[in-house]
Amino acid sequence: MPSGARTQGLALAVEDSLRGTIALGVLEAEGIDAHALPPAFDGEAEALIARLLGRHAGKPPADIPGVAETRALFHKLDVDPTRTRPSSEALLRRVMQGKGLPHVNPAVDVCNLCSLEHQLPLGLYDRDEIKGDLVVRAGHPGEGYTGIRRQRVNLAGRLLIADDNGPFGAPTADSAHTAVKTRTRNLAVVVYCPIERAGQDLSVALENIASRLTLYCQARVSAVRVVR
Repeated sequence: MPSGARTQGLALAVEDSLRGTIALGVLEAEGIDAHALPPAFDGEAEALIARLLGRHAGKPPADIPGVAETRALFHKLDVDPTRTRPSSEALLRRVMQGKGLPHVNPAVDVCNLCSLEHQLPLGLYDRDEIKGDLVVRAGHPGEGYTGIRRQRVNLAGRLLIADDNGPFGAPTADSAHTAVKTRTRNLAVVVYCPIERAGQDLSVALENIASRLTLYCQARVSAVRVVR
């Protein structure tokens, strides 16, 4: 856990049916700087991409560390990961095709780099748009929302995170309502982790998210915890 971060923060519960299947890493950060990322970030991203290409070029995605575990998590949730890709695998496929990482805004770019490196899907949300307590659960029939690309995201039977106003995020596509925008200053990050990776792998991922948001976005990490 990053030093200095408090353990209190957003209240989050996991639906009973998901216990023993998934762990959640939850991080909150304040005071995000929305200015352009420094050149050092591009250098770090390019170095990671070069390592991935050097080690895994030509391999099926399932043979790359982390991918199989996240796919297995989706299968346990009755979601076909070859039709509905985990966001971390979608980033990996893009990079392995030579397309690089997308450029959205500093906080999103930092979290995309972390998701790519650790092969853990994560959701990045505007903390000020979240209302009340959070729950991670399976979607009910008819549930869905408008995604960040303005597409309709169907959530029936799928893993999602909801607040008092209903679903706003998933490990495949997040909602436009809580999306991080230029004006966003306070963040909530949720890492969706297969239970077998809930020890050291999840801890290291949270450390890297915290350190990169602090270094590249001048953030102050205010809370970090793991929920199972």
